[in-house]
Amino acid sequence: MQILLAILLGLFFGFVLQRVGAADPDKIIGMLRLTDLHLAKVILTGLGLSSSILFAGMMLGLIDPGHLSIKSMYWGVIIGGLLMGFGWMLSGFCPGTGVVAAGSGRGDALVFILGGLIGAGLFTLMYGNLADTWLFQSLVGGKTTLVFTGEAGALLQAPLSRVIAIGIGLVFVAIGKFLPDNIR
Repeated sequence: MQILLAILLGLFFGFVLQRVGAADPDKIIGMLRLTDLHLAKVILTGLGLSSSILFAGMMLGLIDPGHLSIKSMYWGVIIGGLLMGFGWMLSGFCPGTGVVAAGSGRGDALVFILGGLIGAGLFTLMYGNLADTWLFQSLVGGKTTLVFTGEAGALLQAPLSRVIAIGIGLVFVAIGKFLPDNIR
């Protein structure tokens, strides 16, 4: 049953990505160049809304924070993020949008996915040699979150930290609402 739910949610998410233009590399590059902010508005609104709903659900006891998986912060994450951002900038695809674009028949997305699989394979082969290096030493206390979620340390320990997190999410929604679609 879980696999069926995952497939349905994946199809829905892919449909939404296609619908908002996230599978179009020209739109993504326009966003990264700060000339076409439509996708930035969608991303800010989605992040803000989902974060606000998540923390409100935690406050109301509807969401168990123990189900959240907080990843550790280390130099490898920063370097990997920079590499991914560079690849995103060059190709106009991130991993999710690349799969959606491939599903819509874009050949360049297939090349992007192949490159990502080759990169992941190379990392897997090199991991044993990299695991004990400075790349994997924890930063900022390792697993750190904005607010307390049960497992990780929190930057905000205040009793109202989840309210602050909801407020930040709503600020993201407001920015998404008031950003212009195009800057030319």
